[in-house]
Amino acid sequence: MSDIIYTKVDEAPELASASFLPIIQKFAAAAGVSVGIKDISLAGRVLATFPEYLSEAQRQSDDLAELGRLVKTAEANVIKLPNISASVPQLVAAVQELQSQGFALPDYPEAPNTDEEKAVRAKYDSIKGSAVNPVLREGNSDRRAAKAVKSFAQSNPHRMGDWAADSKTCVSSMSGGDFFSNEVSATLANEATAKIVLVTATDEIVLKEGINFPAGTVVDATFMSATALDAFLADEIDKTKADGTLFSLHLKATMMKVSDPIIFGRAVKVFLAPVFEAHGGAMAELGVNPNSGLGDLLSRVEGNAAIMADVQACLASRPPMYMVDSDKGITNLHVPSDVIIDASIPALIRAGGKGWGPDGKESDTNCVIPDNSYAPVYDESVKFFKENGKLNPATAGTVQNVGLMAQKAEEYGSHPTTFEIPVAGTVKMILDDGTVLHSHAVEAGDIWRSASTRKAPIEDWVNLAIDRQKAEGYRSIFWLDAARAHDAELIAYVRPILEAKGIAAKFEIMAPREATRASLETITKGDNSIAITGNVLRDYLTDLFPILELATSAKMLSIVKLMNGGGLFETGAGGSAPKHVQQLVEENHLRWDSLGEFCALGESLTFLADAKGNEKARVLGNAVDAATQGILDNGHSPSRKVGEPDNRDSHYWFARYWAEALAAQTSDAGLAAHFSPIAEALSANEEKIVSELAAAQGPAVDLGGYYHTDVAKTAAVMRPSATLNAIIG
Repeated sequence: MSDIIYTKVDEAPELASASFLPIIQKFAAAAGVSVGIKDISLAGRVLATFPEYLSEAQRQSDDLAELGRLVKTAEANVIKLPNISASVPQLVAAVQELQSQGFALPDYPEAPNTDEEKAVRAKYDSIKGSAVNPVLREGNSDRRAAKAVKSFAQSNPHRMGDWAADSKTCVSSMSGGDFFSNEVSATLANEATAKIVLVTATDEIVLKEGINFPAGTVVDATFMSATALDAFLADEIDKTKADGTLFSLHLKATMMKVSDPIIFGRAVKVFLAPVFEAHGGAMAELGVNPNSGLGDLLSRVEGNAAIMADVQACLASRPPMYMVDSDKGITNLHVPSDVIIDASIPALIRAGGKGWGPDGKESDTNCVIPDNSYAPVYDESVKFFKENGKLNPATAGTVQNVGLMAQKAEEYGSHPTTFEIPVAGTVKMILDDGTVLHSHAVEAGDIWRSASTRKAPIEDWVNLAIDRQKAEGYRSIFWLDAARAHDAELIAYVRPILEAKGIAAKFEIMAPREATRASLETITKGDNSIAITGNVLRDYLTDLFPILELATSAKMLSIVKLMNGGGLFETGAGGSAPKHVQQLVEENHLRWDSLGEFCALGESLTFLADAKGNEKARVLGNAVDAATQGILDNGHSPSRKVGEPDNRDSHYWFARYWAEALAAQTSDAGLAAHFSPIAEALSANEEKIVSELAAAQGPAVDLGGYYHTDVAKTAAVMRPSATLNAIIG
């Protein structure tokens, strides 16, 4: 096993890896550090799942499963880049691309009938959504802006949109019938095995059985009423029309792979209600599935003039929609994975509450977040900025995050205990001793879900928070709502630990709405805070605050201290940036910023030095920090526009600053001697290298694929400087 594992992923970060990884491997080898690759990309996971359909040469190892075993050991040292959490349209597109490349994969069965189709569908469903992170995250999360990154943002503040006190932008969520209002939770005193059944008037349907819970596990259950959801959506459409704002739906149909595509589909159906009422049967025959979005619907009905006319008439009568791409007519409801709440709402807040409308202009927006569990965070943020005006990045403090996520903690909707109810009845979670732990009366179409959080990760999370508070001394807040069933169970863990250590006074416990305002007030004054949160809020806040503070969440330092002693170093949030890929293909300019990778690399090397006693790795890690500082201080981050420096330029400068720092250090004479000629070559050839990189930009490029690119073609695009390649190797 390699000393460090670097993950192969998707889209922009994977394209950047084609340029950056050779540099890492070249430099690491000088310290006796091996850097291996494991493929957790969507295409790679698809291929690994269906070996029986492939030739021997086409088969691919199950790298995700292998990494899942590794992260449970003290040997783990993994640099994890953002991967695609696939929605159904993305998964189908990836499969079709692989088929076109000669991989004889089965089609994705939209409506499986035979046992074989059901088995294929089950395999594909295991790849959907947030299938990677729950496997790898065997520890809790420590996310924060590196000091160099925060300092640079304060010295070079990004543009923030102005907020108007009378802005009509608002956040709307359900007042009842949602996951928040229906939640029940209990902590198990003993180890137990459970099953989930749906008891109907005539039958008992087993939805899931053999669920094992260790003692001390917090087990939740809840459901969203389909009737209440439809009524809420219809009301919000009418309200948006009356207010003259944009209608926008904000979900996470990637991570919440079961629940949110269904909610998204119901929104499509309610928005086009007259069309479904008039043409439901004909649309079903054409294969229309509202869960796949308006874009898929339009492509299926475009040959039917009557349906198309009614669709256009309906859209014209509805409020204008928040747009993904107004130039191309791509709306909020086109594709379920296009509008991801943790990125979309912070971007709108940063823009002064404005979203892009179909006319290509910015407008106030109704941000519809059906479930009320975490909507108050965004609602309070909007209210705060209406009252106080935009945040000033030059003076703002920072919000760090300690997130509970180990061992699939709070994996709402990402796992096989979420169900769309087929018929009215009562869903029961029954323990092996016959105890009915949770029970809900449900109707057909309701979405029922359960999640669990184990004792060991909770205790580890609290102790990590204690360590971070001690290290920083910042205001530290547990974002837990005593009035919410799940949070109340967590508080019952948190308080005794803090009290036993005699440090309860150093921490506050607040519901998310109150914690949001307290944190915004704190950073507005230039002070700092630590948000100690559950899994979903970890995901949301590590986009919200970085986007406000730094303009992006891709630059966050993200350390996962694995519970069995290893380390997982995530390259920040920010997704996998499909628009960046589009620009590269069209203009050969990649604006992806690898700053997150730089930060993760430095932490990984330092961790390796501590774990293995490799002092050369420590020297490399210290030099990474110097190189990162050089990138920031000298303005060598990628530009957004073609013809200006891009991701590949930043990698040249990073390699140069890294080599120069290694040549200049005095801790290891051998490394200094090794890197001196490399530093000299990179410096002496600056003009030639920069010109070769610049000359590559402009023309469209062929990567040989989107989800499964051609290695040689991608390398040629991402390593266009022959001079730099000769130095790096």
